[in-house]
Amino acid sequence: MSKAIKVCVIGAGSAQFSLGIVKDLCLTSGLAGSHITFMDIDEERLDMIYKLATRYAQQLGAALTFDKTTDRAAALQGADFVLNAAYVLGHVVEADMRKYAADKYGYYHTGGQFGAYHQLRLMLDVAQDIAKICPDAWLIQSGNPVFDGCTLMTRETGIQVCGLCHGHYGVYEIARTLGLKNPEQIVWQAPGLNHNIWLTHFMYEGKDAYPLIDEWIAAKGEAYWRTHVATRTHDAQMSRGAAHQYHLFGLFPIGDTVRRGGWWYHTDIATKKRWFGEPWGGPDTHLARPYFVKTLEERIAEMTKWANDPKTDMLKAGGTEKTREQIVPIIDGLINNVEGYFQVNVPNHGAIKGLPDDLVVEVPAIVNQKGIQPVRVGALPTKIMLQCILPDWLETERELHAFKTGDRTILLSRVLDHHQTKTYDDAVALLDELMNMPEVKKVEDWEKMKPISEHYQYPAKL
Repeated sequence: MSKAIKVCVIGAGSAQFSLGIVKDLCLTSGLAGSHITFMDIDEERLDMIYKLATRYAQQLGAALTFDKTTDRAAALQGADFVLNAAYVLGHVVEADMRKYAADKYGYYHTGGQFGAYHQLRLMLDVAQDIAKICPDAWLIQSGNPVFDGCTLMTRETGIQVCGLCHGHYGVYEIARTLGLKNPEQIVWQAPGLNHNIWLTHFMYEGKDAYPLIDEWIAAKGEAYWRTHVATRTHDAQMSRGAAHQYHLFGLFPIGDTVRRGGWWYHTDIATKKRWFGEPWGGPDTHLARPYFVKTLEERIAEMTKWANDPKTDMLKAGGTEKTREQIVPIIDGLINNVEGYFQVNVPNHGAIKGLPDDLVVEVPAIVNQKGIQPVRVGALPTKIMLQCILPDWLETERELHAFKTGDRTILLSRVLDHHQTKTYDDAVALLDELMNMPEVKKVEDWEKMKPISEHYQYPAKL
C-alpha cells in the first residue's frame, strides 16, 4: 500500500537533478499519490522542469501531482522531505572568479578564496525555515559544500539533515577497471568526511580485493595512465594521482577525494595531466571547467527543447529506468520501511572514533522506518586521521567560525596559506576584489542576499 507524501525541491531548475528525482518517484510504487513542489528563483528554469515533470508523469501514468513557486516559505508548507540542490553563484560565476585570480595574480585555476559564504547562507536560511514551517521534515542536501553546510545546519537548527554525494560510486569504477564481473558481490566501506573518504574495506566474492588493486597497479597501471583518455571531467578514480595517494596513505581514495591531494598535484596543467590524465588533467582545470559548464548548458538547452515541444516523447527522452541516485530509495525506506544500505552524510554520534558527535561525517548507514542509522565504522588509520581528516575538520571549523562571526581575517589567512600566494598585499587585494566582482554582486541582488563584502569585516585596521 502506497503512502502519499509531499516533497519540496529547492533549486528545482538544476540541469541534472530534478528530472531524475521525478523519474525515480514515478517508478516507486510505494510513493504513489505524492505531491512535488518545485521551487526556484529562476522562473524560466522553474517552468521548464514543471512542464517536463508533469508530462513525464502523465505519459507514464504515475499518480503524482506537481506545483511550482518562487516563494520558498510557500513551498515548504506541509513538506515531508526537502531536497536542496541549489547553487547560488553557479558554475559560470565560479569560472569568472578563477579566471580573474589567474589573469591578475597568477593563481593557477584557483578562485573563490572567500569560501562558501553564499551556499552556507542559503543552507542555513533553508534550515531555519524548515525549523519554523515543517520541523518534522527531513532535509536531504545535495548542493555543496555538503560537509560544511550539513554540519552548520544540524548545529544551528537541530532539524533532520542527510547530505548525499556521488563520490562513493568511485568504488564501482575501481571494480570495472579491475574487470570484476559481478559487482553485486562487492562489499565495501569508504568512511570519512565528504570529499575525503577512504576505502577501508574492499571485498569481492568473500575475499579481500585489495590485492587485486595492487596487482593491477603493478601489471597494468603504467599502460593505463599512458593511454587512458577520460570521457568525463571527473574520470580520475583510477588515475596515477589516486594510486599515488594510496601508496602515500595506505588506503585508496574514493571519488572526489582523489582530486584533493596536496598542492603538488595541481601546480600547472602539465602536472595535473601527469597525475590525473588526458585530456583535461582532472575536473579542476581551465580545460575541464569550461567543458563541464558547456555540457550543463547543452543539457539545459536540450531539456528546454523537450519542454517546449509537446510532441516530445518524454519516456523516450527521460528513460524508464531508475537512476542510481540514493534520494528516493532513502525516502522510500524512511516512509515505507523498505530497508536499504546507503552512503550518507549525517552527524557522527560515534560512527568514526576521534571526531565530535556534532560533526557531519560520511559513512554507511541502514535506512528504514527507524530512521537513518549510521554504521559505527570505528577508527580510521592514524596516518589518514593526522594528514587528511583532522586538517579537513579544522578547515571546516575555521570556515564556519568565519561565517558566524564575519571575521575576514580568517578568510585572509586561507588565502595567505595558499602555496601560490606571492605577497601579503596580493592576498588582501585578491580577497577584496573577488568579493566585489560585479558578477558576485549581481547574484547577491538576485538572491536578495547580504553582500559578502559587508558580511565579512576586519576587526581592526591591518
